[in-house]
Amino acid sequence: MHKTLLKTLGISAATAALAFFAYGAAAQEKKAAPAKKPAACTTIKDDAACKARDDCSWTEPKGKAKGSCKAKPKAKAK
Repeated sequence: MHKTLLKTLGISAATAALAFFAYGAAAQEKKAAPAKKPAACTTIKDDAACKARDDCSWTEPKGKAKGSCKAKPKAKAK
C-alpha cells in the first residue's frame, strides 16, 4: 500500500508540474496587435494622397493659402 501511495503522489506531482509549466508558456505568447486605423484626413498634407482615399477630399481655397485635406461628410442613415 505504501508503494502505491508514493507512486500515485509522484504521478500527481509530475502532472501538476507539467500543467504549471504549460500555463507559464501559454502566458508568455504574444497577442496580435490590433489593426492600425488610417490617418485622419486633416493630417494629410499631400494632394495626391488625399484624393487617393475615398473618405477624404482636397479643398483648394482662393488666394495664396495652401490647400487642405478634409473628411467627406458621412451619408445620413435613413
